[in-house]
Amino acid sequence: MTPANGIDVTVPPSGTGCVECLATKDSWWFNLRRCAQCGHVGCCNSSPSQHATAHFTETGHPVMQSFEPGDDWFYSYPDDRKDPSGPDLAPPTSHPADQPKPGPAGRVPDNWESLLHK
Repeated sequence: MTPANGIDVTVPPSGTGCVECLATKDSWWFNLRRCAQCGHVGCCNSSPSQHATAHFTETGHPVMQSFEPGDDWFYSYPDDRKDPSGPDLAPPTSHPADQPKPGPAGRVPDNWESLLHK
C-alpha cells in the first residue's frame, strides 16, 4: 500500500510514546495510536489530549493503527471504521510491553480514570 491510500509500510513509528505528550511536562496518555502514513505516535481519544485525532485533523493522514501490544487493528477516520487487520507496518508494531499503561511513568495522576474521555 502507498501513502496515497494513507498507509506506508516502510515508515517506522516516531517513538514509543505520544510525541506531543512527551514534549510537555504534565501530559499523559491512556492508549497509543500510530499513523499508518508517517509513523507519528499519538494518544487515543480516551486520553485527555487526543493527539492521534489532532494529527489526523492537522495532516489529513487518514489511517491509524493501534500501538498497543497484542493489537493490530486499523482505524480509518474518513470512513469512521475500525478494521480488524491490515498490512504489516515497519517495526516495532507497539510500544514496549513493559511500558506502563497509562503512561508515561511518573506523570499519570492518581485520579486518571476520572479524566478519561468516554
